[in-house]
Formats: sequence, C-alpha cells, structure tokens
Amino acid sequence: MIQFFSSLRSLTFAGGILLLSTTTQAAPGEGEIKPLAIGAAAPDFDLPGVDGKNHRLADYAAADILAVVFLCNHCPSAQGAESRVKALIEAYADKSLQVVAISPNDPLSVRLNELGYSIYGDTLEEMKLHAAEYEFNFPYLYDGETQSVSLAFGVSATPQIFLFDKERRLRYSGRIDDSRFGEPDTIKKHDAREAIDAILAGTAIAEPVTRAHGCSTKWAAKRHLVGEYNTTFKAKPVTIEKIDEGGVKALAANTTDKLRLVNLWATWCGPCLAEMPHLVEIGRQFETRGFDMITISTDAPEAIEKAGTLMKRFHAAMPDLTGGSVLEEGRRTNNYLYAGSTDSLAEALDPEWQGTLPHTVLIAPGGKVLHRFSGEIDPTELRRVIVKALGRWYAPE
Repeated sequence: MIQFFSSLRSLTFAGGILLLSTTTQAAPGEGEIKPLAIGAAAPDFDLPGVDGKNHRLADYAAADILAVVFLCNHCPSAQGAESRVKALIEAYADKSLQVVAISPNDPLSVRLNELGYSIYGDTLEEMKLHAAEYEFNFPYLYDGETQSVSLAFGVSATPQIFLFDKERRLRYSGRIDDSRFGEPDTIKKHDAREAIDAILAGTAIAEPVTRAHGCSTKWAAKRHLVGEYNTTFKAKPVTIEKIDEGGVKALAANTTDKLRLVNLWATWCGPCLAEMPHLVEIGRQFETRGFDMITISTDAPEAIEKAGTLMKRFHAAMPDLTGGSVLEEGRRTNNYLYAGSTDSLAEALDPEWQGTLPHTVLIAPGGKVLHRFSGEIDPTELRRVIVKALGRWYAPE
C-alpha cells in the first residue's frame, strides 16, 4: 500500500555525493478547513475526469450558472444524491446551467468498512466504473491526488453543492435538498433549486448557506487511521471448528437479521485459494450492514489443522461487528470444516449444488438463497449482488 509521509524526503546528487534533503509538507486536511465564503470567486481547477480528459474552470465559462457538486462513490448520502443531480440537469435543461461533480476524497483514507454501501471505492479508475454503471450525465472529476481544489472550496461532506453566478461568484453552498435519504419522495424543501431560481430571477437567495448532510471528506491527513484499523484487524485471532449437518442446516436457515454469505472450499482447490482474499475483504467491507461471511472447508476431518493454517495466512478473522453478532448466536467462529459427505452437505446447505468447488451462496434472513456462484467468484459481481440486497443508501424506516 502506498504510504503517505508528512516528512517528504528527496535524494539528489551533487559532485558525486549523495545528499539527503528533508522538507516538511502538511497533509491535506491537517489544518483548519475554511468554507468558501458567499461572494468569493470560484476556485480554479484542472482535474482529470472519468472521460479520460482534464477539465478546467474556464471550460465552463459560457454557462450563466455553474453548479459544482462534491460527490464520491462510497458514501450512501452521495449515492442517494445522484438522482437529484440528474434531476437538476433535467429541470434546467433549457436554462444556462452547467453541473460539474468532483470527488474530494483521498482513497487511502477510506477504511474497508466504510465501503459497505458501494460496489466501488474512491479511486479514479473506480470512479470511471461507477459513473458508467450508474449512467452519469455530467462531468465527474477526481481531486483525490492532491485535494487542493477541495481545500479551496472548504468541502466538509459529500454531497455538497456550490452555486456560482455568471461572474463566478459564490451565491449558495450547502445541501441539495433537505432529505437524508435516496428516495425523491422524501424531499420537502428543494434548497438548491430555490437558489438557482433566485439567481436566474436576479433576486436575493433567502438562505444562501445551509448545512450539508453526508459523509465527511476523507482527507489525506487521516490515512494513519486506516493503518491503525488494518493493524487492529491483523491482530485478531483466526479460528476454525468442525461442523455437522445440523450445524450447516442452522446456518442455511439463517434465523438472524443478517445477510449471510457461505463459501465452500478445500485446501487442494486452486480457485478456492485464489478467491479467498477477496472473500475476506468482502467480509470486512460489509460488516456494518449486518453481514456474515462464513467459510466451510470440505477437506477430510484430519486436515483441519492444514485448513486452519491456510485461513490464518489469509487472515480470515471476524471483524468486530461480525464477531459480536456471532457470539450473540451462540457460535464462536465463522470458519468451519464439514465432517460429512458431499451429498449431506448439499442437502443441508444448497440442494442445487452439484459438488464442484468453490461454491458460494448468498442467503437472506429467513433462509432464501438470493444468489449462488458455482466456481470462482467475480468479486465485483458479488459486491454488486450484495449491494443490491442491502441497498445503496439509507432508507427511511
């Protein structure tokens, strides 16, 4: 993993002697984040977009109103706002409004369990995939490398919108509307639209600054928190136990409120070993959503030590929230070895399983199999299925 150093070291040669010079550079987000003031000029930018081109403030000089919206891939509030951004574009299609979205986040400052609502993380390459999958009809730019543009705007959260007039003076900043949810029918007040209407009419905006509601900006200064999170996980114990037919039936019945992923594997199965790191990562990613990743080895009973050794190498430990929920069920682990026949395992877990390995099933609360993967998983497709089952944003009760 790329490491961020607040003390940047550069090596130079002078007269054949290796010189070490040290300069101190503050990480983005270390100091006070000051929000752009109403009336301030639009900060200049030159940022890469998901279309493979660089985008500049001057590129949008023709528009009477410029809306700069800070979004990102992983945040549920930002994902819920995507339909609002598209609706803005549609509502003002006959007006001179230009919408530009920017992702402010440093991808290395996002913990795995912060990705529980998303298929993709916040890298530029993943932004390209996200924008294509959800059919973005607006420029989507990446500021995660230096975060200099985000600092200039003083972005506090995603989503957050900044509206500039023809002279590119800030007229409104804050929320798009008053809803915290993704469903459009939960909106009661369209703050950004009211501000746009006022700018177009040449009148004062009643409330030019509102509070943005969403995920905090992931500044590079917080990378150490991700490192601490990963170190803590690496210190967790990895365990494995034998399980019988009754135990597997109980897992398959899934009387919990969790979405349950069960993977059948073996120590001698190459595709099983190839996919295991992805499964461990997925188990960590969705721990905050009520999610359970369970492995069941189909090796002979005497191979339990070998299976356990491999699981330790993959570090298939239980994340904190998963571990807590497992204890509440009266279980001690999420890694098992089945000491029985293939037929009895199939009947207990998934009668449609033909015996090939690996085999993975996604089980809803109540025991319904939502999806099954026979053979090595496609990690992105598995995440897509999980997110579809759990939802991309907070939903009202």
